[in-house]
Amino acid sequence: MSDPKAPGALARAWAVLRRPNARFSLLSVLVVGFLSGIIFWGGFNTGIEATNTMEFCTSCHEMQDTVYREYKNTVHYSNRSGVRAICSDCHVPKDWVHKMARKIQASGEIYGKIMGTIDTLEKFEAKRLELAQHEWDRMKATDSRECRNCHSYDGMSKATQTPTAWRGHKEGQKKGETCIDCHKGLAHKRPSVAKMD
Repeated sequence: MSDPKAPGALARAWAVLRRPNARFSLLSVLVVGFLSGIIFWGGFNTGIEATNTMEFCTSCHEMQDTVYREYKNTVHYSNRSGVRAICSDCHVPKDWVHKMARKIQASGEIYGKIMGTIDTLEKFEAKRLELAQHEWDRMKATDSRECRNCHSYDGMSKATQTPTAWRGHKEGQKKGETCIDCHKGLAHKRPSVAKMD
């Protein structure tokens, strides 16, 4: 049996939504707020995605003259399958929460550019080990999450790897190692061994 008050409650709720409050009805405020939220969210996400493009990443000469040139000579840039990894594929997580955390962290890198701490090749080379170490530590802490977006132990083919690579990958998997444990300097010049621990 239905509640006879239910239609009245629904009608009263609708009346409250439509009733003007000073200037606009509550319904108008909610609709405008909802549409504004969609526009803001779309604009925010568009801006975030624009900062994940290769064009954005290489828009400053510090990147063009150093790591971008190095990357262009790697298998991540040109390979037999035609699959190209861009900066954000390796340096920005895919999921929203980790992506936002990385974007906040990257604001410190933008501050470094603005302050001129790496604005010449000499300054960049002087900080290369420190910059690389930050990235290696981040990748180690996330179990090379960005590498695993494309690579997995399960997807590796023994037939297409050298015996040494296959053994190394199997041994690394047994030891619980992550990609960055062995693949430092894969896409960018590795800092001088003399400077490393």
